[in-house]
Amino acid sequence: MEALIPVINKLQDVFNTVGSDVIQLPQIAVVGTQSSGKSSVLESLVGKDMLPRGTGVVTRRPLILQLVNLSPEDRRKAAGEENDPNTWKNGRLYKGVESEEWGKFLHTKNKIYTDFDEIRQEIENETERITGNNKGISAEPIHLKIFSPHVVNLTLVDLPGITKVPVGDQPKDIEIQIRDLILRYISNPNSIILAVTAANTDMATSEALKVAREVDPDGRRTLAVITKLDLMDAGTDAMDVLMGRVIPVKLGIIGVVNRSQLDINNKKIVAEATRDEYAFLQKKYPSLANRNGTKYLARTLNRLLMHHIRDCLPELKTRINVLASQYQSLLNSYGEPVEDKSATLLQLITKFASEYCHTIEGTAKYIETSELCGGARICYIFHETFGRTLESVDPLGGLTTIDVLTAIRNATGPRPALFVPEISFELLVKRQVKRLEEPSLRCVELVHEEMQRIIQHCSNYSTQELLRFPKLHDAIVEVVTSLLRRRLPVTNEMVHNLVAIELAYINTKHPDFADACGLMNSNIEEQRRNRMREMPPSVPRDKGGPGDGTQDTGTGGWRGMVKASKSEDGTYEEKTKYMTSLPASPQKGHAINLLDVPVPVARKLSAREQRDCEVIERLIKSYFLIVRKNIQDSVPKAVMHFLVNNVKDNLQSELVGQLYKTLLLEDLLTESEDMAQRRNEAADMLKALQRASQVIAEIRETHLW
Repeated sequence: MEALIPVINKLQDVFNTVGSDVIQLPQIAVVGTQSSGKSSVLESLVGKDMLPRGTGVVTRRPLILQLVNLSPEDRRKAAGEENDPNTWKNGRLYKGVESEEWGKFLHTKNKIYTDFDEIRQEIENETERITGNNKGISAEPIHLKIFSPHVVNLTLVDLPGITKVPVGDQPKDIEIQIRDLILRYISNPNSIILAVTAANTDMATSEALKVAREVDPDGRRTLAVITKLDLMDAGTDAMDVLMGRVIPVKLGIIGVVNRSQLDINNKKIVAEATRDEYAFLQKKYPSLANRNGTKYLARTLNRLLMHHIRDCLPELKTRINVLASQYQSLLNSYGEPVEDKSATLLQLITKFASEYCHTIEGTAKYIETSELCGGARICYIFHETFGRTLESVDPLGGLTTIDVLTAIRNATGPRPALFVPEISFELLVKRQVKRLEEPSLRCVELVHEEMQRIIQHCSNYSTQELLRFPKLHDAIVEVVTSLLRRRLPVTNEMVHNLVAIELAYINTKHPDFADACGLMNSNIEEQRRNRMREMPPSVPRDKGGPGDGTQDTGTGGWRGMVKASKSEDGTYEEKTKYMTSLPASPQKGHAINLLDVPVPVARKLSAREQRDCEVIERLIKSYFLIVRKNIQDSVPKAVMHFLVNNVKDNLQSELVGQLYKTLLLEDLLTESEDMAQRRNEAADMLKALQRASQVIAEIRETHLW
């Protein structure tokens, strides 16, 4: 089972080649506050001084550290190809120093680092290259492999130390940034959390354990490390902590002794520090010495990681197979390089035209589920948007009673009319019917916009091949847009004519208008009878009023005028007041403009005027509803015929006529660089997944799993 960790390292190498983290591999994430001793723990596991040191946030990018236990016979194979002159010469490293330990960075390709001071410097340089020198952080990891016969096989991730207060020119939200970065790695269910806490701090308030508990509440994948055991106050020890009596941790608690800053300054080697650590544990914690220390920590981590890998492999295998299938489908959607360009062009044009028409008809292969699209949206525009808009138009909207009365009076000319003039009805109803034109034209606009949106829908969902050829895609969009643009004025003209037709002839003989006409006739007859009843018995019914103008009825005499003034045009006092406001008689030599006589804006209508206005309003409303019903039915039909169906019927021929030309083949079928890059990335990822699947299959064959 020891070989499981190299297998995971091999899988890590596979996915490093494509720079992808779609697969979350088992690894150990190291978490702790600043100056908790994380770097010292890692260096103890490696056995070399190799990590940057300093104050503040030193680790500013995740460091994925793979430790590879290497036997002498495997060194040449791991370091590089034997026939590579840049790496080997006469069985020795080209630099002339044969080393049993070295490192390799992913970003420097095959460069070999035998000097661990150079490794430290390269980590600093690579960190500043991405994050700058302002102590900011980055989530982009640095990949480092250490080959040595003195290490155990492990994969560790060194994360930035948890901090609370930004220093210098650090971002104000540095605490949140670091926390989010840590959570990103330890939330991986395939990772083991190594929570590092200094022994001279209160473990009950350990930030490392606190953040680990957020993602691992049961503690099934958390191991605690207590550092700086030798720095505790005199008379105190960490016995209760190491025994788990303070904070129990399921995977265990291991204490270690770090090198002090003085040891580091004096270049005390890690091997010597490990011997001193063992001596300290034997003296201070003799009963626990065999279950603590750096060597025990390394063996424990190796064991935990192996068991964890074994537990994760089934799910890992399933995930790899699923992703391989997805990337295979993605690669297929990108298509193969074009050989017969003429046939390909015709095929793409035909497919787009078919998908466009199918989207309108509702038979497209890819049905939108988040919103209405295509023919369904056009139907919604016709019967919901347009229908509700027309129904919301008030038949008498914008028309006041004074407007109606004014139209009636203007239609009578200089003589008072006995009956309501028909011309006033026609004049006013045309004004109201004209209001239906704007929402009708808006309906055309909405349908036109939807047919334009269908182009993008087909490009995104139905004909992804077009994304390979941006020039062809743009050309198709231009042709369809031009066709829609040409049909728009024709359709608008037809809709305009539909309203104009209604305005051209007011059909008062319309069957649905008969009831309204009967109402008007009955009102007119009632007016006639009322007038006859108001005339005195001495006056003949078939003649006008008395000729002397002295009767007290009608409007022929003075008294009649006064009576009419009181009964129809308001109170006597109001009439008198109005008359007194007229200009005085002109003096000799001065002219008067009769048009300067003020006209009252609002007044009380007489009974007859009220009846006349009501008749006209009822007739307008009745006829308006008839016309609105016609418009609501005819406009969608006109839009379908002149715009929708016309585009559907002519789209294929229009595309072929405009684009299927020999001179355009090369240009239209030029593949986008972005698409070519995505195809290559998908192909590389698919190969990586297939290699990873083979690696896991080899594990089964060798009975490691």
